[in-house]
Amino acid sequence: MPEVEVNKGESVDRALKRLKNKLEAEGIMDEMRRLRAFETPFQRYRRKQRTAAKKSRMRFRANLQVFKRGNTTKEEEVSPEETTAVAEEAVESAAT
Repeated sequence: MPEVEVNKGESVDRALKRLKNKLEAEGIMDEMRRLRAFETPFQRYRRKQRTAAKKSRMRFRANLQVFKRGNTTKEEEVSPEETTAVAEEAVESAAT
């Protein structure tokens, strides 16, 4: 359970806000809201589908940003065989 100490000269409202932020970051507030009332199996299914869709969107956005910046992964890099073939062609063209 998160704890917050009220510093000297600090208002109680500010300490409550820090406590609320800690509870929210740990997911305690979401769990408390969820457990406040009975959740039917269908509601649980829909909640899990929404969270999965949100995670999928976030992963897609992250991958899209990498693609837009022109960054490549190791899998997309040119293999050593292709590099040597290009180098050999350059040497042949320079010799003629």
